[in-house]
This record gives sequence, structure tokens and C-alpha cells, in this order.
Amino acid sequence: MSKPQNAQGDVRSKSLVDYLNDENVRAVLYQIVAIGLIILAGWYLVSNTLYNLAQQNISTGYGFLDLEASFEISETMIDYSAKSNYATALVVGLLNTVKVSVLGIVLCTIIGTIFGVARLSSNWIVRKLATVYVETFRNIPVLLQLFFWYALIPGAFPHPRDALEPLPGVLFTSRGMYMPVPVADTAYTLMGIAAIIALVAIFFIKRWAKKRQDATGQPFPMFLTGLGIFVGLVLLAYLAGGAPTEMSMPELKGFNIRGGYNISPEFLAVLIGLTVYTSTYVAEVVRSGIQAVPSGQWEAADSLGIKRSVALRKVILPQSMRVAIPPLTNQYLNLTKNSSLAVAVGYPDLVSVSNTTMNQTGQAIEAISIFMSIYLGLSLLTSLFMNWFNKKMALVER
Repeated sequence: MSKPQNAQGDVRSKSLVDYLNDENVRAVLYQIVAIGLIILAGWYLVSNTLYNLAQQNISTGYGFLDLEASFEISETMIDYSAKSNYATALVVGLLNTVKVSVLGIVLCTIIGTIFGVARLSSNWIVRKLATVYVETFRNIPVLLQLFFWYALIPGAFPHPRDALEPLPGVLFTSRGMYMPVPVADTAYTLMGIAAIIALVAIFFIKRWAKKRQDATGQPFPMFLTGLGIFVGLVLLAYLAGGAPTEMSMPELKGFNIRGGYNISPEFLAVLIGLTVYTSTYVAEVVRSGIQAVPSGQWEAADSLGIKRSVALRKVILPQSMRVAIPPLTNQYLNLTKNSSLAVAVGYPDLVSVSNTTMNQTGQAIEAISIFMSIYLGLSLLTSLFMNWFNKKMALVER
């Protein structure tokens, strides 16, 4: 942009009007004004909220997290009792949310992939059954599905006194499923450490094997090598820890089952409901991803004599992932956020524990801000991982 000149052609300094007429200056000015308005609105809301809370003699802050919770939680992954503090209770709720979300993501991916492929099957019955599954469960609200499974599971199995035992030590009752579990021992801690070491070793060996194959063209038996390293290290850790064999077996004592590991009806209802609902959308994502792969890829595989099942697994699905990963990310995020509906069937997830905390302490704003921040963090972590995976799967231009 040329400098302004006066009538005699002399160069003069810019005036305020000249700066305001500059598009770049105006763009920066608009952003400053917008940020200022947002800060002003936030300050007004916070100050007004603090004033109203003070008028009602309601304390603010997060000091309540150190107070005794004084309530029990039916399912815990860590040591917890009513004497634990609210912070520990919230951690228990977070772990329960993560547990059902991670398992749901894994299961809905597997089931959705199967039904997505089945929707493109040349077999009429398989194709129609997959279509019925997808169109039925996709169009029923997920909350209603949670209610359905929660009503079905306890009613489908007998009282603990008449428990079904399809396998030795595995019991199905109206109060959930029970199965044997090893008694806690240091050997299992050593096995966990050994498993982590094995996975790290497999990661670096895989990188070396890829470089070796790129350089020499010779493949490396990565699967068998990785399996041997993993099983071998874990087995050595088990033997080094004394090879414990003691198991906690579920058995009827009084009116209930004691011992073993219990999978509650609430957890099963939430897991099945979220998995079935989300798997229908995953199936459509997989189906559209497969259809996005050019038909010439199928024809090339046929011309090489590759079986259709092998071509699907080795040629088509890897290419379809590049199309499917972004919408899959959305479905994983939806499943994680939909897990907040677990409170409707009594599963002690983060929202359920936060509601109890909020009712007992009166710290509504703080409790809500905590689980909102946690769900935001979970969503961002999921997006970060999926974006990394999407970048890894993307085609690299040479």
C-alpha cells in the first residue's frame, strides 16, 4: 500500500482515518473488541454468581474435595469406602466412566465393522439381517435402549439361589454375572510391568523390521516374534513371582453370591446399550468407507487371484480406513459423552457420583465444572489420539 501524499505530492504521515481504512488494522481491531466483550461478559457472570452465592451464605471453592464423602459406591476399581474423601469418590466415578467408554469403543468397532461389511454382502439374508439391525437400533433413542437392557438383564436370569452355571465358577444371576478371579499377589504386578516392557520392545522391533524390509525387501516374522516376546516375558514374571494359583471363587453365602468378580446388571446394561447403539453408526461409516474405495481395487485383486475375503482384509479395509477415521472419531466421542446417561440406570459413573457430591455439599457450580472439565479432557484426548492415527494412516506423497 502506497504512502498517502498531500496536494503538493509530499509524503505525509498516516492519520487515524487512514489506519481505520486499512483492512488489516480493522481486522485486528475487531478481534480485540470481540475478545474484550467476551472477557467483560465472563467477568459479569462470575462476579454476579459470586455475589448471589454470598447473599445466600453458600461457600465457594474446591475445599470440599478433602471432606469425608460419607456415601458408598457399588462398583469401584480402587480402594474406596464411605470414609474416603470426595476427591477419591470422583476418581472412582471417572474410572467407571473410562472403563465403560473404552470397552464400548472396542466392542462397537468390532461389531460395527462386522455389520458394515455384512451390509455389502452378496448373500441376501446376511445383507438384510444387517440392514434390519442397523436401521432398528440406530433409530431408537439410546436412553430408551439403556432402560430396555436394564429391565431385560435382571429379569432374564434367576435369583442367586438358583444361579445358572454354564461353566465351573461362572454364575449368571439377577444381580449380575460372577466369575473366578485370581487373589491379589505381587506376581501379577510383576506381570503387568513385564507386559509393558514387552510392548515397548515390540514397538522398537517393529520399527527396525520395517526399515529392514524397506532396505532389503525381506519380511520379518513380526507376529510370531512379538507373540513370543510378550508371552515369554509375562510367563517369566509369573514364575519369578512364585507362580500363584489361588483363585477367589464365587459361591452362595446367605442370600447373595460372595467372592469372585461381579459384573453388575447396571454395567452390562450401559455397556450393551452404548455398544449396540454406536455400532450401528460405525457400521454405516465402515460401509461408506468400503464403497469409497475405487472398484478397480477389487478388480485388481481378482485379476491376481486373491480371494475376496483376503482382498477385503488386505486391500480394501486398509484403504477405507483413510475415509472412515474422521467420522469414526465423532462416534467415539459420542459414545464417551453418551456414557453420562448411565446415571439413569444407577451405574455409578462420573455424573452419578458428581450428583451425589453436589447434593451433599451444595457446591453445584464446582461439581458441575469438575465433570464438565473431565468430559472435555476425555474428548480432547480421544480426538488427539484419533488425529494422530489418521495422520499415520494418511498417504505420504513422494
